[in-house]
Amino acid sequence: MPLQQAGDSLTKSAVGSFTFVLHSHLPYVRKAGVWPFGEEWVHEAISETYLPLLNVLYSLVEEGIKPRLTLGITPVLAEQLSDKYLLEKFEKYVNIRIEGAEKDILEGSKVGANSELKAKAKVAEFYKSWYGNMLDSFKNRYKGDIIGAFRKLQDDGNIEIITSAATHGYLPLLGTDASINAQIKVGLENYNRHFGRRPRGIWLPECAYRPSYHWKRPTDKNDKGRLRPGIEKFLHDHGLEYFFVDTKTIEGGVTVGVYAERFPKLKELWKQFRKEYEEIKPTEKRTTFKPYLLRANHGFVSVYGRNERSGLQVWSGDYGYPGDGWYREFHKKDEKSGLQYWRVTGSKIDLGKKAYYEPDKALERTEDHSNHFVNLVKDMLVNYHKENNEHGIVVAMYDTELFGHWWFEGPEWMKKVLRKLSKDEDVDLTTGGRFLDAHFPKVIVTLPESSWGQGGHHFIWYNPEVEWFWPKIYECEDKMSALADKYEGEKDLLKRRILNQAGRELLLLESSDWPFLISTGQAKQYAAERFNEHVARFQECVDMLNNLNAKTDNKTDNKEIISKITSKLENIEQIDNLFPNIQFEYFKTYQYGPKR
Repeated sequence: MPLQQAGDSLTKSAVGSFTFVLHSHLPYVRKAGVWPFGEEWVHEAISETYLPLLNVLYSLVEEGIKPRLTLGITPVLAEQLSDKYLLEKFEKYVNIRIEGAEKDILEGSKVGANSELKAKAKVAEFYKSWYGNMLDSFKNRYKGDIIGAFRKLQDDGNIEIITSAATHGYLPLLGTDASINAQIKVGLENYNRHFGRRPRGIWLPECAYRPSYHWKRPTDKNDKGRLRPGIEKFLHDHGLEYFFVDTKTIEGGVTVGVYAERFPKLKELWKQFRKEYEEIKPTEKRTTFKPYLLRANHGFVSVYGRNERSGLQVWSGDYGYPGDGWYREFHKKDEKSGLQYWRVTGSKIDLGKKAYYEPDKALERTEDHSNHFVNLVKDMLVNYHKENNEHGIVVAMYDTELFGHWWFEGPEWMKKVLRKLSKDEDVDLTTGGRFLDAHFPKVIVTLPESSWGQGGHHFIWYNPEVEWFWPKIYECEDKMSALADKYEGEKDLLKRRILNQAGRELLLLESSDWPFLISTGQAKQYAAERFNEHVARFQECVDMLNNLNAKTDNKTDNKEIISKITSKLENIEQIDNLFPNIQFEYFKTYQYGPKR
């Protein structure tokens, strides 16, 4: 075998490739509550996921290993991870955690403290040190610049960062092409501002895809519908090269989704798609071990499918690694400090009977589980190569917060997996873009309408509980496009500010998080309130514009009206201040076609 550098194995010598594809996303929660829902979500994610992930990646690089991670960072998350207000509050959050641990340590050291208090104090000692290390990493190792730290990893060729839609809008159900265009365009602008280049790949929100067909709004029986471009055409129009879909979207042909049968309006949407869907019959069985091509305009966009076996090995509640009895229990927190002092113990053991966490034992389990995963990946690639005489790829797709936040030991497990794979001569660590450079797809396919949500279709985001969202979304979309068309090129700075803010509010109310949080029962009231707040702020912007246009000719009255409007606008801008470079013209009526 030829000589290889650790972490930079040569594609010619490997039988297959591997990449972690991590989807990093949080809804916009800046100045929208703290606990149990709101800003604390960001602070938990920074301390438990993003700083540990950075530490893992930088440690590997220091060892001479290129981890070759494919890392998705949604634009709305990038805004929050670089927001001065949220980052200042993060330091306070960590210090509160350290203080909570110190109090529990003190309780356990008192004369007469019972065995439970002593056991809790022992774990609290671990947490005091752990949070102290996270704070040190944040302030000293990364100089308070999380996005900058990720950018450097990409600039140095160690990872590839991909983008997503601006606020994680559920693209297949958005009512106008202008809205899809704006979600993607703002995402690209945001990425360029934070990372100094254009992205090659994109994570479609919820891996939700829709091909081209005569689409009708499911909320309107009288809608005659219109032919709409498939999602891949928007991606190609904006120069994006590849995206990801769920396993069955690739392997299973047309994925029906059982929930379409349970909700008539969703079923009608499915019937219309199925009527017009013209599947390209494959000459071979489709597989997620290689990417495929979709026709888009006069070119192509590549698509990867999620490797199900590697996904289940981590995600599965029955046999996934995070369910091991020695790992930290996510669902049980101390009533006072909020710290998680217990371990899983057993999947069927009541929360009240969980044993106390032992960090050293948990760390030992990451060694065994990393070995298992590495062997699993290698076996899959070797077998695929033997059977097909092709260089395949295992695309292991996860939400980034699974590692650290949900599965506390996940980052350490990932570090060991990447280290071991980097030294395996049969496996090439790669990224989505890098793999295409070496193994560009040859097979053209069509894909069915789908998502990686429950049932493989849209049910989580369009069902009886959240059906009421969509008429409001469609009404706001129509208004925004009409305003963008009317005021295109507007020179008045105040009017432009109002229209730009209306665009921000539209993007925020389109977020897929609000229906998701309701449908899954995680934060029903909070999600409904947040959605309605952004609808109300959008309408406020429309009203401000109307009032500005209707101002009297009296100069004194004009100044008073403008002053009131400016003050009201500033209040909204201070809360929803993301995407500073947004231009309301992004929302004008979208004409699909080649622009490059």
